[in-house]
Amino acid sequence: MKTSLEEAVKMHAQPFNSIEDLTPLLEAAGDAKFVLLGEATHGTSEFYTWRAALTKKLILEKGFSLIAVEGDWPAAQQVNRYIKSFSKQEQQPREVLQAFKRWPTWMWANEEIADFIYWLKMHNDTDRQNVGFYGIDVYSLWESMEEIVHRLTDIAPSGEAINLAKQVLACFESFNRIPENYAAAVDFSKSCEKAVSQLLASIRSNEELYRDSHETDLDLKINALVAKNAEEYYRSLVQSDEISWNIRDEHMVEAINEIRDYHGRESKIIVWEHNTHIGAADATEMKNEGMTNVGQIIREQNRPEDVYAVGFGTHSGTVIAAPSWEEPYERMVIPPAQPYTWEDLLHRTGASDKFLLFHSQNFALFDRWVGHRAIGVVYNPEFESYGNYVHSKMSQRYDAFVFIDHSHALSPL
Repeated sequence: MKTSLEEAVKMHAQPFNSIEDLTPLLEAAGDAKFVLLGEATHGTSEFYTWRAALTKKLILEKGFSLIAVEGDWPAAQQVNRYIKSFSKQEQQPREVLQAFKRWPTWMWANEEIADFIYWLKMHNDTDRQNVGFYGIDVYSLWESMEEIVHRLTDIAPSGEAINLAKQVLACFESFNRIPENYAAAVDFSKSCEKAVSQLLASIRSNEELYRDSHETDLDLKINALVAKNAEEYYRSLVQSDEISWNIRDEHMVEAINEIRDYHGRESKIIVWEHNTHIGAADATEMKNEGMTNVGQIIREQNRPEDVYAVGFGTHSGTVIAAPSWEEPYERMVIPPAQPYTWEDLLHRTGASDKFLLFHSQNFALFDRWVGHRAIGVVYNPEFESYGNYVHSKMSQRYDAFVFIDHSHALSPL
């Protein structure tokens, strides 16, 4: 008789209450150079605190020195400068996180991240290893362009790049900083595509002019990369959601690779993103829509043993989210998971926190389709059953899964 998913969970799930209990997970990651840590929501405290705990262990015990998050590059650079003491200005973690001004601010401007970046600063201040914190998302088009102009005005006020940067900024300014205006109004003859490509090429060809001990060359290059890929992303919004999704995730992989190239290809990186980005898309129904994601692309680009992906989920609790796009956040109740979904199975096998490792001995047991909960920054609990579950083959999508039975909303600043 074929073992049911519920029976498989009972056989292989391991309980945990402390970071020491998760030692088998860290051991299973082996010598991976990429550890991808997911989340089922952008507003659950436990996802942030357990990822932070795992990240600290990876830094201290396995030599990881890079953290890439699903956030804007310019805002995350303020964190990077803080934890590396690039600025002589004395700041507190909560002050630094005020740099995350674009909605949804709560994703990174929260108490859980404030505590984490304070730890990172203390670690960097007392250890020779300088851990970096970087944002890899594509949304910061205008902020990235302003940062480029500001930086080049200081270090290369008469070069080709500053003139190109001003042209690009002027091109986008005509759309009143509203991406939808650009997407709706632009045609190829009026687009900023050529200008952003020229700007990135100029900065790449003159990297040595911007090199210093504060990573200015990397900062300029990634901001220019954001501008180029964001232009394509916003232009694609009128085509299809699938195309724009792929452009965004391909950009995040490109940013990850640029960061690793800058610090050396042997550098080890931890990626914090939603499960829908770090869990391989080809193990979900996303594949049928022609969609890819960060987890799938990184697996395709690297050896299997170099990539380790950990999904996170919850059965019920509370969460920070918004009822619609760009509205103020609310503390919402997450209802119990829908029957016969992944989260429901994990709950029914014991209402406690647990984790699963997927490996050759149990791979086939979990290589079956099951609904897997996903909550974004916009959420309506009343209609959860209609769009918050992604059919997935769990052992193909992740290498491990961490389950919080009853979770709590994070604490926005």
